[in-house]
Amino acid sequence: MGRRIRAQRIGRGSSTFKASLKRKFTLGYPSMTIKSSDLVLGYVRELHHDPGRGAPVAEIALEDGTVFSVAAVEGLHVGQIIEMGANASLKPGNIIPLGKAPEGTIVSMVELKPGDCGKLVRAPGTYATVMSQLGDKTILLMPSKKMVEVSSKSLAIVGAVAGGGLHDKPFLKAGKKHHWMKAKHRPYPRTRGVAMVPALHPFGGTRKKIGRPETVSRNAPPGRKVGLISARRTGRKKR
Repeated sequence: MGRRIRAQRIGRGSSTFKASLKRKFTLGYPSMTIKSSDLVLGYVRELHHDPGRGAPVAEIALEDGTVFSVAAVEGLHVGQIIEMGANASLKPGNIIPLGKAPEGTIVSMVELKPGDCGKLVRAPGTYATVMSQLGDKTILLMPSKKMVEVSSKSLAIVGAVAGGGLHDKPFLKAGKKHHWMKAKHRPYPRTRGVAMVPALHPFGGTRKKIGRPETVSRNAPPGRKVGLISARRTGRKKR
């Protein structure tokens, strides 16, 4: 009889490990085609806190009556005039096509494909940097230090996402940490595998060492598939 370890129980989606995200806002740009001569004005109507989201949410109202929500950037305030279009200035909070951003511009909430409402770079304190323009493509340096090529017609917000100091503030109480982890579908407190008995975890049976390599095959059975799954390398990196 196989072991039903914690990793398996989480995957089953029981009430113990059920995510409790109750977000109020859907982030995204309005569905409109940006032409080379376009310049649409709007203003920041309100700044909100969205449950389960680290970054604040800015509610923007355009002059044509369109209202949408985006991840607020650093320095954004209620009542600020927002420019959206190809002729928008490079002021934090303005929304421009990537093709109009010079090299070195810091952007966030980037569209991977034009019209997908901005799927990239939305975490608190993150930003992407425009590295170069290659025809109808723009090269971005992502927060992961990876280079990504996206369409120059993709929209992005000038500036870094606000809320960068989120993880600098201590939780102070275990209860606050519990609710934060529960909203993100992570069990807390989390017991180490080596502190368990062998019946509950492959690493169990001792508190000192695992007793076998931590790496495991990609094709390992569910009761054994824990640790460094299909690791390319192990150990400390040489500088």
